[in-house]
Amino acid sequence: MRPAPRTFLFLSQVYVPDPAAIGQHLADAAEELARRGHRVIVYTADHGYDDPSVAYPRREVVGGVEVRRVPLSSFGKSSIPVRLIGGALFVLQTVLRAAFVKRVDAVVVSTSPPMGALGAVTLGLIHGAPVKYWVMDVNPDQTVALGKAGPRSLPVRVFDVVNRLVLRRAADVIVLDRFMAARINRKVDVSKKLTVMPPWPAEDSGTVVAHDANPFRKEQRLDGKIVIMYSGNHGPSNPLATIIEAARRVDDDPRLVLMFVGGGIGKKQVDAAVSDRIRSLPYQPREALRHSLAAADVHLVTVGDAIPGIVHPSKVYGAMAVARPIFLVGPAENHVADILAAADIGWHVRHGDVDGAVRVLREILAMDPAELEAKGLRARELLSRSGGKAASCARFCDLLERGV
Repeated sequence: MRPAPRTFLFLSQVYVPDPAAIGQHLADAAEELARRGHRVIVYTADHGYDDPSVAYPRREVVGGVEVRRVPLSSFGKSSIPVRLIGGALFVLQTVLRAAFVKRVDAVVVSTSPPMGALGAVTLGLIHGAPVKYWVMDVNPDQTVALGKAGPRSLPVRVFDVVNRLVLRRAADVIVLDRFMAARINRKVDVSKKLTVMPPWPAEDSGTVVAHDANPFRKEQRLDGKIVIMYSGNHGPSNPLATIIEAARRVDDDPRLVLMFVGGGIGKKQVDAAVSDRIRSLPYQPREALRHSLAAADVHLVTVGDAIPGIVHPSKVYGAMAVARPIFLVGPAENHVADILAAADIGWHVRHGDVDGAVRVLREILAMDPAELEAKGLRARELLSRSGGKAASCARFCDLLERGV
C-alpha cells in the first residue's frame, strides 16, 4: 500500500539537463516520487555547474517534477572560492524562497553544494519536516585529502562542526559504500539511521549495443579501434597521469584509442596530451549515454589514493550496465576493487605503476574479442543482481518515503 501523497522538497545546485552525476541521480529519484503521486519541488541553479555559460529555464516541469532555478548560484569550477560563493548564494536564496512553500513533508538534499545540507536542516526546522541526507561525497575531507586545506584550519573545523550538526538532525543518512559509511560514523555515530546504498547506472542494462550498430562509433570513426574510455568528471580525485603516460608508451599499435569523455579541472591535462591515440570529448547528452558508453571496449575508472570513503566512483555502474570490462587505477582498498574481487571483470593497477598499466593495455590489445566480451557480460550480470536502475531507484524512494 502506497503512502498518501506528500510534498518533497529537493535542494541541489545541479539538476538535469546539467550533466553532473549528482543531479542526474536526484532527477531519477524525484521523477520516481512524482510517478508515485507525490508533489516534488526541486530548487537548483539556473546555470551549468561545469559550464556556467549554459543557461536553463527558470521554471519548468520535467518528468512531473516542478523545477525552480535560482539565479546567481553557479559560477563554474575555476577555484574553490568561486565554488563557495556560488554554493553559499544558492543555499541562501533557496532557504529564503523555499521557506514559503506550503505543506512540505520532507526535505531531500545531497552534497552539491557541500553546505546545502545546512540549508536543508534549516528548512526542515521551518517546516517541521524530516531531512533525508544523501551523502554522495564527503567534505571538507575531500579538500583536505587533496591538500587544499589543512586538517586543523579554521574553515575545515567549522565545516566539520556543521557536518556533525547535519548528521545529528537528519532523519536518514544514505551513503554509497562501506568506506563512506565508516568515515561518516567516525564523525557522528549514525549507524542506527544509516543505509549503505550504491547509486544506479544512468541507464538500465538492456540489449548489448554491438560496435557495428553503434552510431557513436561511426561518428567518432572508431572502426577497427580498441577503445579504452574514461567517461565522467575529470577532477583531482580521479588522477589520470598513470594511464596517459602508459598510452604514450604503447605507440606501436594504431588500434589503441584512449577516449576521455566529460569535463572538469583535469580536462586540461587530457587536452594537452591529445594525440592519435588520446582523444578528448565533452560531456555527452543524457539521451546519448547508452551509445557513447557502449562505444568502449573497456572502461577506465580511477580512484585517488586518499579518496576511498570520500568520493564514490559511480562511473563504474554505467560501464557495467553496457557490459564492458573495467580497468581500475587506484589504491588496493576501494569500492571498485571490491567489485573486481567479486568476479573476473577487469584489471587493477596502482597509481604510478606505469609499467603495470602498459602491461594491461597490451593484454587488452592481444585479447581474443570473445574473451573481452565475456568479461563485460560478467560485469553486467554482477550489476543485474542488484535489480538494475529501476529497482535500485525504487528502493531509494522507499527510503525517502519512510516515516514521512
